[in-house]
Amino acid sequence: MKILYNLEGTFNSGGMERIVISKVNALAQRGHELIIVTTEQKHRKPFFEIDHSVKTIDLDINYSDNNGKLISKIAHFPHKQKLHFSKLQKVVDLISPDIIVSTFGNESRIIPKINTSAKRILEIHFSKYFRYQECRKGLWRIIDTIRSKQDERLIRLYDKFVVLTYEDKQYWGSLPNITVIPNFVDKISDNQAYLDNKVCVAVGRLTFQKGYDHLLKIWKNIQKACPDWRLEIYGNGEMHDILQESISSLNIANSVKLNPATQDIFQIYQNSSILLLTSRYEGLPMVLIEAISNGLPVVAFACKCGPRDIISDGENGYLVEEGDYDKFAERVIALISDIELRKEIGNKAYSSAKNYTKESIMPQWESLFRSLSKNE
Repeated sequence: MKILYNLEGTFNSGGMERIVISKVNALAQRGHELIIVTTEQKHRKPFFEIDHSVKTIDLDINYSDNNGKLISKIAHFPHKQKLHFSKLQKVVDLISPDIIVSTFGNESRIIPKINTSAKRILEIHFSKYFRYQECRKGLWRIIDTIRSKQDERLIRLYDKFVVLTYEDKQYWGSLPNITVIPNFVDKISDNQAYLDNKVCVAVGRLTFQKGYDHLLKIWKNIQKACPDWRLEIYGNGEMHDILQESISSLNIANSVKLNPATQDIFQIYQNSSILLLTSRYEGLPMVLIEAISNGLPVVAFACKCGPRDIISDGENGYLVEEGDYDKFAERVIALISDIELRKEIGNKAYSSAKNYTKESIMPQWESLFRSLSKNE
C-alpha cells in the first residue's frame, strides 16, 4: 500500500515524532510505500533516523512563524490553510495514496476536503482534553473551547479515528469510527537496568505539558531526605531558561541537571534507577513505555491520559493523584530507601513491557489499513 503521513516536522525530539517515525520505518520495512509530508521542516535534519526508502516532502507552510502572536496568527491562518490545501492536493494527485494519516495537526481540517479515493485516518497523540489542559486564558481560552467542540465534529469525517488508550476512548463517547492502538517501543532492552545508581530521570520536551515546574518543587523535598541522589532531566524546549532559573531559586542546582535530548535514551535509562513523570496531560507517554522496557520503576501523576493504562499502582510503578506533591515525594523516597523494593517493582515493570512491543502493535496497524482497503 501507499501510505501518506502528515506531520508538522521530523526535526523535533518529541515522543510523537519518535513513534510516528518508528511506525513509518516499520511499515516501510514490511514492503509498503511510505511518504511523510511536513509543513514546518525548513531544511532541518530529522532528529530520528528515517528509513532510506521513505520519501519526505515539505510543503513550506510554516504555521509556526506566527506562534505567540495571536492577532497575526488569526490573520494569517486562513491563507496558510488555503495554501496547505492546494499543495497537499497536488501531492495527493501525484502520489495517489491508498491511506492518508493525519496526526491531528493543522492538516486535520484539510484532509477531509481533499479530492481522493484514499481512506482517511486521524490519530491523536494526546487526550480529548489536551486543549483545555494547556490552561491558556483570555481569547486563547475561547479559541481552545471552540476548537475542542470542532474536534468532536471533525473526527466523524474520517474513516477511522485512532486513540492511544482505553481511558481516552471512554472520554470521546460512542463514536462508530473510534479504535484503540497504543504506542510501542522498537525493542525491549536485552538487559534490565541494575537500579543501583543514585539517579532519578525525567525525559520529555521542556514544555508546560510535562510539568517540570511541579517536579522541581517535589525534588526539593526529596533532596532534603536523600541528599546523595540526583535528578537528570533530558529534553529540549522553550522552558529551558525558566526551569534553569527555578533550579537556582530552589537551591537544588547541586542535584538537578538539564540535559539536551539524546537519541541514545536507552543508555540513559540503563544508568538510572527511577523514572519520574509529572505531566499535566499525555496521550500514551513514550517515556513510560521506554522506562519499563529497561526495567525502571516509575512514579507518575495519574494525568489524562496514559499512565493509568500502563502503570498498575504498587505493581510496576506508582500512580499519584495530580498535584499531590507530598505523596509523590513519599513514593520516590520509598523507592530510593529500599533497593529490594526498587528491584521488585522494576522486575514487574520489565515484564509488563511485552504489551508494548513493535511485534505486538504493528500488526494492529496493518490490519486496520487492510480492513479499510477491503471496504472500498
